[in-house]
Amino acid sequence: MKTFLIRRLLAAIPLIIAVTFITKALLVASPGNFLSELRLNPSISREHVAQMERMYHLDSNNVFERYWFWVWPALQGDLGYSLTKSAPVSSLIGERMPNTLLLTGSALVFSWAFAIPLGVLAAVYRNRWGDKLIGLISFFGLSIPSVFFSLLMVLFAAKTGLFPAGGIHDQVMWGVMSPWQKVVDTLWHLVLPMIVLGTIGLAQYVRQMRSEMIETLSQDYIRTARAKGLSRWRVLTRHALGNAINPLVTIFGFSLATLLAGALLTEFVFGWPGLGTLTFDALSSKDEPLVMASVVMLVLMLVIGNLIADVMLAIIDPRIRLE
Repeated sequence: MKTFLIRRLLAAIPLIIAVTFITKALLVASPGNFLSELRLNPSISREHVAQMERMYHLDSNNVFERYWFWVWPALQGDLGYSLTKSAPVSSLIGERMPNTLLLTGSALVFSWAFAIPLGVLAAVYRNRWGDKLIGLISFFGLSIPSVFFSLLMVLFAAKTGLFPAGGIHDQVMWGVMSPWQKVVDTLWHLVLPMIVLGTIGLAQYVRQMRSEMIETLSQDYIRTARAKGLSRWRVLTRHALGNAINPLVTIFGFSLATLLAGALLTEFVFGWPGLGTLTFDALSSKDEPLVMASVVMLVLMLVIGNLIADVMLAIIDPRIRLE
């Protein structure tokens, strides 16, 4: 296991280098930079703008040179200084990362908690009305765009007043709330974006779980277990579920990429103060240090997600030897 973890972490290094270099190349190739708006301000001298260009290495269009000026300090732990937020990039990432992890983590729990039993029910009651209803739910999750679904939920919150329409907590009463009230308020603000984001993974997991469960229930050892007089519940939970869930764990790392992409858009619509809104703000203002740091964090989350999926698969299925 230790050898496997080291090998996977070392393999992530060229991936991070490739992704960050492509990101930097796109930023350099795109027209303008952060200082473009300052040049239009008559109260700011051209000498001052030129000085800032040299300070932040924006005076060159050489991709390799610009990338080197970013990657060398980054290797030493310096991710740079945000041009728009006037704060160190590492502190901004540290403030927003827990919010994104809270949203994506709760969406994962939501999707897994509903997808596994729904997939099992759809397989057990195959081609019946329950299976068709669950299939309709999964079809809805696969078809509706996350942005449109987010806007519908915001409209629902605004019309009914049952849930907050955006943000992570009550901006007015937050300072006078007790710790428990703050937890409840944050979870209340989390419900709608969690449902939107969790539905994306729910649809994929349900379909996968249903197909794997149908295949598992047709195996010889399942028929043998039934012939021994075991109850349906015991056959499903002790014999079928453990084998059927393995592919679901395998696609966990790949589905995390879709989940993170959906989180960026969902955070932007709901005004959730996570990496998504931070990345959008950085891209719109071409805040290069902040964009690069956000990309690094997203790639690291994907690598860690795939690593967790492999470890979970080894724990669930003892037949797998990662070494």
